[in-house]
Amino acid sequence: MAQTWEELLFAHWPLPLDELRAHVPPELEVDTYEGVAYLAVTPFRVTNLRLRGLPPVPVLSAFLELNCRTYVSHRGEKPGIWFFSLDASSRFAVEGARRLYRLPYFQARMNGPPTFTCVRRGVDRPHEWDATYRPEGPVRPAEAGTLEHFLAERYCLYTHDEGRLWRAEIHHPPWPLQGARAEIELNTMPPDGLEVGGEPHLMYAGVQDVLIWSLDPVD
Repeated sequence: MAQTWEELLFAHWPLPLDELRAHVPPELEVDTYEGVAYLAVTPFRVTNLRLRGLPPVPVLSAFLELNCRTYVSHRGEKPGIWFFSLDASSRFAVEGARRLYRLPYFQARMNGPPTFTCVRRGVDRPHEWDATYRPEGPVRPAEAGTLEHFLAERYCLYTHDEGRLWRAEIHHPPWPLQGARAEIELNTMPPDGLEVGGEPHLMYAGVQDVLIWSLDPVD
């Protein structure tokens, strides 16, 4: 499928590797940069959602999304993304993504950006986010070898379902990254057992066109 992502904030917190390890399937390695693993929260707007080659469906093609994730590889190859959770304002998007991509999507009440709020529906404990963010500085792609490149330039996602590992390829141009400022008032998005604190590493991207391919089993 194809979609456009707009007004993204990438907020990253360093966490000990062993803490993240417990929340990732054993078939995957948790990636680190200079020995440090990261948890991210990324809010943004989705537009132009459609099957590749078809026009967007009015009303259903635009919604808000927020994901909580870390970074992984399989047998030292194919660096990608592991999602702890994904929240969306669209029930259609939640149900479709759960079926097509076997991902842990949840419906949420959401508003924004630039002040982006998320309150997950129908859960036992609060999963909430409240932050105001804006870009800062020039747009430039991340240079190879930098922390920004390690965090942003990943071209597949992994998920685990029915006792096996799956992967979907993601295609897009290099991220048009900027610095960012953010006032994060509330963040209870990390999964149980993971806590983040202190000032996060922040990046912003204004717009990105994306192709996401179907899932394939990983041998």
